[in-house]
Amino acid sequence: MTFFNDNLLLYTDAAREIYSEVRNLPIIDYHCHLDQNKIRDDARFANIGELWLSGDHYKWRAMRLCGVGEDLITGNASWHDKFVAYASIVPQLAGNPLYYWTHMELNQVFGIDEPLNGESAERIYEAANEKLKNISVSTLLKQYKVEFVATTDDPLDDLNAHGKYGGTIIAPTFRPDKLLSLDEEYLTRLSELTGEDTGTLDGLLKAAEKRLEYFVSRGCRISDHGFCRFAQYYVTHSTAETLYKSRKSLSAEQREQLFGYLIVELAKLYKKHDIIMQLHFAVTRNVNPAMFQKCGADAGFDVIATASPIENVIAFFGQLSDDERPETVLYTLNDSELPALACITGAFRHVRLGAAWWFNDTVQGIRKNLSTIAEYSALGTNFGMLTDSRSFSSYARFDFFRRILSDYLGNLVEKGEYDLSAAKQLAKNVSYYNIKEALNV
Repeated sequence: MTFFNDNLLLYTDAAREIYSEVRNLPIIDYHCHLDQNKIRDDARFANIGELWLSGDHYKWRAMRLCGVGEDLITGNASWHDKFVAYASIVPQLAGNPLYYWTHMELNQVFGIDEPLNGESAERIYEAANEKLKNISVSTLLKQYKVEFVATTDDPLDDLNAHGKYGGTIIAPTFRPDKLLSLDEEYLTRLSELTGEDTGTLDGLLKAAEKRLEYFVSRGCRISDHGFCRFAQYYVTHSTAETLYKSRKSLSAEQREQLFGYLIVELAKLYKKHDIIMQLHFAVTRNVNPAMFQKCGADAGFDVIATASPIENVIAFFGQLSDDERPETVLYTLNDSELPALACITGAFRHVRLGAAWWFNDTVQGIRKNLSTIAEYSALGTNFGMLTDSRSFSSYARFDFFRRILSDYLGNLVEKGEYDLSAAKQLAKNVSYYNIKEALNV
């Protein structure tokens, strides 16, 4: 058997035929953490170590799991030594998505077909670096036919680097997590930027809308929120005003009530301005205090949280009429709640499940996500893949997803349970056309 051949993850003739319809479609990356400044500047990379290991907490976590010292992960070791350390642990990652992504990127970006391990590390390091001499950010975006990128941006960001570069639109995403934290220093900066009195609840909402309007003027088509679980409590405007005035001394329950009110009001603003709302939840962040102090956020110390009580999710959507509810995409890190969430998408208009997120972005996790959506919701309406990545070589993940999607559909076709022509069209819609239409790209 050839290592990582063209039929990777495609186990039937029907799967391969479906995949041939989607493999070369352009990419719309509607949620990621790429640095728009590097896109504007058409950044280059000193070596593959920098490209792969400068901010990839997936790889950092795997290296810790395999006993690599922190100096070779987030410490001061050279990129060369960090790359060799990563290469040495890759053979231990059987079945892990990193094993797939690593070798797909080696093949697609660098034309390297041999397995990465301790023995091949130096050879691959030199060959990849030679290729990198002719590779920049724009090279990668062009190679992967990346048509649209939605970065993740705070309401206070200036967005000056967003725009169109070559054939790729770089648009901002409105991510108001810091606004919802009600940090006083942040609220003061928001007030100075917008000219609104964020000392009042109405002033806060006006300031938020002003920044959202600015984002829209810069091409924003989508918002995003990250939190642990849905609020249990929802209050009236007058109660929220009282809570907001006392925001410095709220109990946990009162803070949850205010959070619930604010996220509902933001949802209404998104509907008003034709913005898609993304909700990422069931995550507990920075669980290792000592390593958070040493490495900071987004360094590989976040974990799957307990699922939100489904009653809380229902309560949130119940606050919004069909005319107030924006197009909403749900991403849970705890995939035990996928069936219940998929059922909710049939009870409230404009709600759908998103791609398998983060720890679930695996072969089996994606298959579970697809089959659950298919069985409890409507797979043909899905928005498909996104990178959720900080790495410019991570677009191989779209190929990873398209192969698994094609294999899932191909298996139904081979068993005589689904029409081949319908499978081809559904695969194209999920891989590209659904999100393209939704974002009006």
